[in-house]
Amino acid sequence: MISVKKIFITLVVGGLAMSDAFSQSGYFEDALRFSQFRSTGSARITGIGGAQMSLGGDISNVHGNPAGLGFFRQSEFSISPSFTNWLSESNYLGQIQEDRTGNFSVPNLGLVISKPKGPLQPGKFRGGSFGISFNRVANFNNQFGFFSDIEGNSSIIDFFLQDASGIPENQIESFGLTGLAYQSYLINPIAFDEAGNPINNPSQYDSFVLGQPFQDEIVTTEGSANQTSFSYGANFDNKLFVGGGIGLTSINYTSTKTYNEEFFEQPLINSSLQENLRINGFGVNVNLGVIYKPVDQLNLGLNFQSPTWYRLNEEYDARIVNFFDNFFYEDEGETLGREEASTQIILGTYNLNTPLRLSGGATYFIGKNGFISADVDFLDYSSSRINSNDFNPNADNAEIRAIYGTAINYRIGGEYRFDIWRVRAGYAFYGDPFVNSIIDRSTQQFNGGLGVRLKKVYVDFALSGTYFDQVYNSYPVIESNGINSGPITQVKNKMTSGMVTVGFNF
Repeated sequence: MISVKKIFITLVVGGLAMSDAFSQSGYFEDALRFSQFRSTGSARITGIGGAQMSLGGDISNVHGNPAGLGFFRQSEFSISPSFTNWLSESNYLGQIQEDRTGNFSVPNLGLVISKPKGPLQPGKFRGGSFGISFNRVANFNNQFGFFSDIEGNSSIIDFFLQDASGIPENQIESFGLTGLAYQSYLINPIAFDEAGNPINNPSQYDSFVLGQPFQDEIVTTEGSANQTSFSYGANFDNKLFVGGGIGLTSINYTSTKTYNEEFFEQPLINSSLQENLRINGFGVNVNLGVIYKPVDQLNLGLNFQSPTWYRLNEEYDARIVNFFDNFFYEDEGETLGREEASTQIILGTYNLNTPLRLSGGATYFIGKNGFISADVDFLDYSSSRINSNDFNPNADNAEIRAIYGTAINYRIGGEYRFDIWRVRAGYAFYGDPFVNSIIDRSTQQFNGGLGVRLKKVYVDFALSGTYFDQVYNSYPVIESNGINSGPITQVKNKMTSGMVTVGFNF
C-alpha cells in the first residue's frame, strides 16, 4: 500500500518548523493538531478563562476535574449553544488578505445525577455524583490564504526540480506530487548528456518554464474534535473530593488547499495544484482528579489527564492542472495545452498517542461575594507518538522529538456575586509547543461573562477572544546557503465566541 506519508514533505528550515506546511507536512503535524487543547466547558467556566481544576459543582467537571462532581447536592442538566467567528489576517510580501469563517455549534451538553447523603447519615463518605457530557474540545473550521501582485522569489517548479533530483525516470511517477509535476510537463528529464548522447533512464530534470510567477493560495479546513465523558466524583467529609472518568473522543478533519501560479511571456500560462485531505477516527483517555479543602475558603485541586489513544483513518488525493500556450514540446513531439495529472485516492491508517497532561489549581472564596480561581497545566508535546502498519513512523517520531517541547499553560479568573446575579472575567495563556521557534506560537484568551441563578434554573453568557499566530509555507525551496526561498506567509488569527448555557436543577 502507498501511504499518505509518501505524498507529504517534511520541512524544518533553520530551526523553524513550518506549521501547516506544503501538503500535510508529515504525520508529526497531526501529533500537534490533535494534541493542542483549550479549556472548554459551560459558559460559567468559559467566562472565568477556563480555570476549573479546583472549582467544583459545575457541569464542566465531567470532562475537566471529575473530583468536582462530589460538590453537587442536586442533579443538573445543561445545554450550551455557541457561535464562533474566526478572522485570519495573512501577510505575504507585505500584502494583506483577510478571511472570515463563522459557525454555530453546541459545544457542551451535560447531565449530572447526584446522590448525596443526608446530614443525619453517619460516615465520612457523603455521597457522590455521576456525570455524562458531550464537549467540543477543538474547532477546525477556518479559512486563510494569500495573493500576490508581486512576482515571488521562487516557483513551485523549483521545489519539484529539487525533489526530483536523483529519482530515475522509470520511478518518478510514484513520487506523489513530484510525480504529478512530471506527468503534467512541469518538469522533464534531461535526456541527453553534454556531448549529445542519450541518457538511459535519466535521473536529473529541468523545466522549459522560467521566471518568477504571481502566486496565490487558499486553505480551507473544517471539522472538530469532540469528547463524550463518563465520570464519577465522591465527597469524603466535605473535605476531600476524588473522581475519575473515561473520555471517548472522535475526530473529523478535512483540509482543501488550492495553490496557483500565473506566468507571463512563458510557455506556461498558469498552473493549479489542489490537495484534499480527510481524517477521521476515535480515541479514548482516562481522567483522574482530587480536590482538597484545607479550610472553608480554599480549594486545592490536582488532575491527571492520560494520553488520548487515537486510531485514525485518512484519505488523500491531489490534482495538478496546467495551461500551456500551445507550446510545442520537441522531446515528445507534442503541442501542450491543458495538461492534467492526479493521484488516486490514497488511504492510510495509523495510531496517535497524544501527551498526558498534569494540572493543578487553587480557588479562594471571598465569603459569599465570589471567588478567584487559577490553574496551571504541564504537558510535553515531544512525547506524542505515531504507529502504523502502513508506513514506517520513525522519521515522524524523530521530527516530533526534534521540534516540539514542553509547554506551560495557565488560566486565572473570578466571579463576583450580588443577589442572583453573577459577573465574571478571566484570562488564559497556552504555551508555545515548539522549541527554537523564531516566532511566538503561544495562544492568549480573554474572557468575560454574566449569569443569573434562580432556584431551579440558571442562565449564563460568556464572550471570549482567542489570539494566536502561525507561519505557513506553501512549498520549500532550499538555496545553497540553507535559506528557504519558498513563499512564507505570516497569519494572525482571532477567534471570537459567544456562548449561552441554560441549566436546570432537579
